Amino acid sequence: MAFVVAVAQRKGGAGKSTVAANLATAMAVAGCKVALLDTDPQQTLGRWHTLRTGHRKASPLTFETSAGWRLPGTVDRMRTSHELVVIDTPPHDDLDSRTAIRAADLVLVPLQASPPDLWAMDATLDQARAERRTVLLVMNRLSATGRLRDQTLSTIGQRGLPLLEPAFGSRADFVNAFAVGLGVTEAAPRGLAAAEARAVAEAVMRQGKAG
Repeated sequence: MAFVVAVAQRKGGAGKSTVAANLATAMAVAGCKVALLDTDPQQTLGRWHTLRTGHRKASPLTFETSAGWRLPGTVDRMRTSHELVVIDTPPHDDLDSRTAIRAADLVLVPLQASPPDLWAMDATLDQARAERRTVLLVMNRLSATGRLRDQTLSTIGQRGLPLLEPAFGSRADFVNAFAVGLGVTEAAPRGLAAAEARAVAEAVMRQGKAG
């Protein structure tokens, strides 16, 4: 039975699709049977997957799009034949976002070091609490130093919010890999970005085993 992760964040531009793709591909490279489900009307992952089709570096994974009344059935079907299901959700509060969160075992909330990401995050946290789902925050495009970085991490700590210790750094390898339909562990497996993606994926999977 699969562990289902919904990557959700109310704010657009937080990097949900990049996080979802790199989480899925990192586990696929590790030999896990992974399904990636795009429920965002923008279909960013759909375009990404078109680029990866037939790419010699692409690891096998199942990809589908789904929305509306079909979504719960799609997730249930994927649960029975995969070890990990990653759902990329719409950035706004709508039925598909709530349905995806309801179907998940874990809600992974990416955010950048900025006040707007923190403000938008609260709506996603409220959705997850309403559905009684476990939540983890993960920093995305995190710089090594900086005032906003320190302020954001301090705010998260003061509020006692659950934050993954590994993070996705602000690295060109993530952008370059996504642009050709790959995860960073496929495109540049020896780089620092790939090490970060593997660390995040392993931390997420430990959460699944703990649950």
